[in-house]
Amino acid sequence: MDLYYDPVVNEHVSSPMGLIAPVWYLAPQRPDVARAAWELAVAITDLDGDGDPAGLDDPGFATLLALQTGEFDDGPVRDRLWQVFDEVHEPTWDHARGEFTFGFRLDEPHPRGQLNARAMAGWVCTPGAWSRIFSGPDDDRFDQPTVIGVDFPEVALNEARWDGEALHLAARSRTAPSDGLRTTVTTTALPPEGTWTLLRPDQTTVSIDPKGGSVEIELVADGGHYELRRT
Repeated sequence: MDLYYDPVVNEHVSSPMGLIAPVWYLAPQRPDVARAAWELAVAITDLDGDGDPAGLDDPGFATLLALQTGEFDDGPVRDRLWQVFDEVHEPTWDHARGEFTFGFRLDEPHPRGQLNARAMAGWVCTPGAWSRIFSGPDDDRFDQPTVIGVDFPEVALNEARWDGEALHLAARSRTAPSDGLRTTVTTTALPPEGTWTLLRPDQTTVSIDPKGGSVEIELVADGGHYELRRT
């Protein structure tokens, strides 16, 4: 099966792993075909059986399966797959850099970006989440409030969510969360109607005046929940 087709040079690039590689592309378009291909891979590896899972030593295949399993399962298959990752693919915390990666027994000085990206996408994905990005309603998500100016990689947002009335934010330092690191982010496209209040993790509040729909907010990067609410 084609992994993709390039019409400019009329080139069909075939999948190196049969159906398993295109599952991620098929899921939003032909979920029946995608699920059938994923179930075949699960059966081949015996992730749905009682024996020891097989064929997951190859990091390329294993990470593709991890990527797709998050879309299709949130039960025993997913649990067994991640048990294999924990036992086989060298999970590593670099506490000095604030990074978690898999080494995949490649004996390389730097973690493989593509393989780790697949694995982490599968870890955070919940059933149907990937397909809903494409098949969900044609809403106004691109006109909703947006967070910019994050001091990445020193700081990452583990929550940035607009619920229609409030923007929920939480930031985390890549080092110890107890270091009290303060950071600022900017929110844009805030609705002009009404007044705005920022609720901090300690339940104190401060009035916010988003001139032109934009405002800079200071956060403590310890995972605490902030809520910018229209009142």
